[in-house]
Amino acid sequence: MLTLNDTLQLKQKNLTEGQIHEQLDFFMKGFPFLEIKASASTEKGIMKLTGEEIQGYISLWDKYLQEDRTIAKFVPASGAASRMFKDLFSFLSADYDVPTTDFEQAFFDGIQHFAFYRALNTVCMKNEGKGIEALVAGGNYKAVVSNLLDNRGLNYGALPKGLLLFHNYPEGARTAMEEHLAEGAMYAKGKDNKVVIHFTVSPDHLLLFENLVREKIPEFGKKFGVQYEISFSTQLPSTDTIAVDMANAPFRDVKGQLVFRPGGHGALIRNLNSLDADVVFVKNIDNVVPDRLKDETVRYKKVIAGVLVSLQQQIFNYLRLIESGDYTHKQIEEMIYFLQNGLCIKNPETKYLEDVELVLYIKKKLMRPIRVCGMVKNEGEPGGGPFLAVNQDGTVSLQILESSQIDMDNPAAQKAFETGSHFNPVDLVCAIRNVNGEKYNLPDYVDKNTGFISQKSKDGRELKALELPGLWNGAMSDWNTIFVEIPIETFNPVKTVNDLLRGQHQ
Repeated sequence: MLTLNDTLQLKQKNLTEGQIHEQLDFFMKGFPFLEIKASASTEKGIMKLTGEEIQGYISLWDKYLQEDRTIAKFVPASGAASRMFKDLFSFLSADYDVPTTDFEQAFFDGIQHFAFYRALNTVCMKNEGKGIEALVAGGNYKAVVSNLLDNRGLNYGALPKGLLLFHNYPEGARTAMEEHLAEGAMYAKGKDNKVVIHFTVSPDHLLLFENLVREKIPEFGKKFGVQYEISFSTQLPSTDTIAVDMANAPFRDVKGQLVFRPGGHGALIRNLNSLDADVVFVKNIDNVVPDRLKDETVRYKKVIAGVLVSLQQQIFNYLRLIESGDYTHKQIEEMIYFLQNGLCIKNPETKYLEDVELVLYIKKKLMRPIRVCGMVKNEGEPGGGPFLAVNQDGTVSLQILESSQIDMDNPAAQKAFETGSHFNPVDLVCAIRNVNGEKYNLPDYVDKNTGFISQKSKDGRELKALELPGLWNGAMSDWNTIFVEIPIETFNPVKTVNDLLRGQHQ
C-alpha cells in the first residue's frame, strides 16, 4: 500500500509504518463510545468547598510556593482567530453594505469600546485617508472591517487569538498573551521569583510571539516584580495524522503525495510532556480578564492548586507506606477507601483480591499523574462535561468527555449528557512527577481509543481526518482526576469578537 516515496515522507515526519496502519485501522473500525455511569455533580464527583476549606487550600498553595519548586503555566495558543470573525467575514462577502444582522450592528455600535479601536483607526487613516468615524459616517462600513481583518490592515483574520488586543488600560491595550503574563505573576511565582510560562504556537506565528514577548517582558517584569522565563513550542510533525478518502484509503494530493493533517489539541500532550516542572497550570489563551477582575481568577487558581498539593501529599504518603512494606490490613482498607472516595475510583473486583493483590492494584492507581480540574455550573456554554465513566480495565473514574465520545442513541447516556449540572472550562492544574521526583512519561497515560473522525475537504474532494484524543479528554484519561466547583466568573472565553464587548472584558 505504501510506496518508497511514502516511506520517505513518513521518515521526514518521524512516523513509522506501524503508526500509519494503526491510524488506518481507526478509520476502518471507528472509535468505541465510552460507557458512562453518571454525570458528575456536587453530590457525586465534584468537590464543593466551604469558605474555611477554600482559605485552607489557598494557604497550602502559598506555603508550597515558598518551597524549592518549579511552577509553570501551559497555554495552548496555536489556534487562529479566524472563527472569532466568522460573522464579519460574512459581512464582507454579503450583497449589502450596511450592518444588517444583530451581530454586525452590535459590532459597529460598540466599536469604540474594543481594545484594538485605536490601532484600527490608525490603519484606516493610513489606508483609506479617513478614520473609523468618517468611514462609518460615509457608509463605508466594509472598509473598516477590511482593515481589521486583511493583511493590509491589522490582519486579525489570520492572526492567533494570543496576538490580538483584548483589553484597554490607561497605559495602553493588552493582548491575550500579555494577560497570561500578568496572571502568572499573581499565582505561579516561585520562591526564586521566576514565572515560567510555556505557549504552544503555530510555526507561522512563532516569530511574532517571540518579538512581542521580547518587547513586553521588561515592562511586566518591572510591574509585577518578577523574572519571566517564557518558552514556546509548536506541534510536532510526528503527531500529524494521515487523511483518508471516503473509502478509507490513504488520501493523496494532486502530486500523489500522502496528505497529513494536524492531530488536534490532543497532540499537545507531547509538548506538555517536555516541561520540567513540579506543577503545571493549563488554561486556554482566550480565557482572560483585565487586572481589575483577576482577583476571583487568582483566588480559585490557588484553591485548585492547594487541592492538588493536598492530594499529592496524601498519595505520596501512601506510596511510601507501600514501599516500606510495613503496613497493616487496616491501612490497606484505608487506602482502598481513599481510592473510592478521595479519587472516585471504583473497582467491583477489589472485594475478591487478597492483600498482596490489593496493594499492587493500589500502587498502580496511585502511581499516575494527577490533575485537579475546575468545573463551573452549566449555563449553556459549549464544552466537555464531567462524568463517571468506565475505563478499559473495568474501573470507573472521573473523566472529561465531549459529546462525540458518548453514544447519543443510548437514551440513558444522552440524558446524562444533556442534564449534566457542570461543564469543563479548561481550568486545570497538574502534578507530573512521581513520589521519587521523576517525571512521568505522559504519552503512556493516553487512551488511544478516545479520538474521533471528522470530515474535511481538500482540492474540492472530501476526506476524513483523524483527531487524536483531546488534551484534557483522552490524552489525560489514565490520570488521577479530581473535580472542584469554581465560580462561573472565572470563565470568560472570547469565542467571537463581540464577546470583547461584554462587561468582563471592558
